[in-house]
Amino acid sequence: MGFVCAFRGWTELRPEDLGRLWKHYVLNELTAHLQTRTLRYWRDKLGHEVDFIRTPPGGTPLAIECKWSARDFDPTNPVAFAGAYHKHGLLIMTPDARPAFTRQGAGRPVRFLTLNLMAEGFA
Repeated sequence: MGFVCAFRGWTELRPEDLGRLWKHYVLNELTAHLQTRTLRYWRDKLGHEVDFIRTPPGGTPLAIECKWSARDFDPTNPVAFAGAYHKHGLLIMTPDARPAFTRQGAGRPVRFLTLNLMAEGFA
């Protein structure tokens, strides 16, 4: 995230910048660890969206949401995704999921992980 800030000449981050920068950082890490370009973005006609969708060959779709804070998790978009894809996993990437934990959301377990745990799980 520091490179983007330096490039733009930012010396101070606004709270609203953190989420966007976090999402970009997670995308970079997912791409590096998965060594794939098969990550997708999902949005329905009503405007519900999920940051990233990973569907391994023959596997269940994994919806990945990026949240700067676990407190910011809102199940609205994952519920919409669950309506379209009944079999799916849901993962929230957040830097404050220490230790990792699971909650119920969209009628399914929602895993909250940090990037280092994500890297271990996808390795």
